[in-house]
Amino acid sequence: MLQLVNVGQKSLVDYATIATRGLMDEIRRLAEPLAGKRLLHLSATAFGGGVAEINYALVPLMRDAGLDTEWRIITGGDEFFAVTKAIHNALQGDPNGLTSTQEELFRRYQALNAEELENDYDFIVVHDPQPIGMIEHHSDSSANWIWRCHIDLSEPNPSVLGFLLPWLSRYDGAIFHMPQYVPRTSGLPPAYIWPPAIDPLTPKNMALSPEDAAYIVDQFGIDVERPVLTQISRFDPWKDPLGVIDAYREVKKRHSDVQLALVGSMAHDDPEGWDYYNRTVLYAAGDPDVYILSNLNNIGSVEVNAFQVHSAGVIQKSIREGFGLTVTEALWKTRPVVASRVGGIVAQIQDGETGWLVDSPEACAQACLEILADPVAARQRALRGKEFVRRHFLMPRLLRDWLVLLNVLSGNDTAGAEVATVAAV
Repeated sequence: MLQLVNVGQKSLVDYATIATRGLMDEIRRLAEPLAGKRLLHLSATAFGGGVAEINYALVPLMRDAGLDTEWRIITGGDEFFAVTKAIHNALQGDPNGLTSTQEELFRRYQALNAEELENDYDFIVVHDPQPIGMIEHHSDSSANWIWRCHIDLSEPNPSVLGFLLPWLSRYDGAIFHMPQYVPRTSGLPPAYIWPPAIDPLTPKNMALSPEDAAYIVDQFGIDVERPVLTQISRFDPWKDPLGVIDAYREVKKRHSDVQLALVGSMAHDDPEGWDYYNRTVLYAAGDPDVYILSNLNNIGSVEVNAFQVHSAGVIQKSIREGFGLTVTEALWKTRPVVASRVGGIVAQIQDGETGWLVDSPEACAQACLEILADPVAARQRALRGKEFVRRHFLMPRLLRDWLVLLNVLSGNDTAGAEVATVAAV
């Protein structure tokens, strides 16, 4: 059996003061015909990254809505996750393809994991490319298989996408964050569009007083009397921590007291993480005002919350970004956010209204200088950003979207409750 993830319990009732009554009523109506259906989430890891964070909230809420829901993790050695990282990079535009050896290794692990998968679910949700090929070994499955893509496929490497397409074409549906992420190629299953969401009731996103945040941040050596800029991200070239350091150095010329915190997590399915962590440390060149921290420094959900709450500004200087839930989190905490004009970030920030969208380290530095120069005006943008998140990017809305799709695949009436779709090529 594949490893089962223990997600604890959550109750929809607890979200009643956050979501609108109309949304909560719609969730209950959509859940009723799905009561007792078995649903499985399959992913590569139970920690590190947006997929895991979403599932820790979504899975127990699906259960509370009446679905018999599980979340299981595939197995794989370092060699397998090196290949899946190469696939991830290629789908986001890296020109390097896969060797025949890498393709064969990927197929072998799909077969090995498929052997450990039971075949008595009504729905199987496969997250991202790592388990995508397991469907080939369950051709007799009566389940509806759904591929949930969390990355930017707007300019995928054609050879790698072609390698995955024979599996993807077997699915009953695929979900993407944005219409632009749906590859313009034939052979795709029906494509559904909705953004991810954050859980406002988790330790990472719950209300935290400025005093408590300062106390926690102080434990990591930050001078809480001086401004700090923070990026929360994996150590990954797509997140551009080196570019963040460049921006910080520009800010430092005008604000010698500013500090920078680069806070990330090391996930076991990201073998490049350590290499890029070391590159980031070298690039910081021993600057005592640059703090490079991870879960190995006891950074957990509460600590991430504290850094976001305490920061004068939160940066997300990604080169490519599937959605960018760290942006959502910071906006929810009413923090001024400076982020790249890429991917799902542009669906979250209205430049000049709810935050700053930038295209270079220099523009990032200028935005940070604006925040430091006029924190009152920066907070006004952040307040508008929080309200935008409340309306669009919280967990009850995500649950509602899933329930709509599951009803569609079950042939149930969903009149008045739709999700966006993209027509096939």
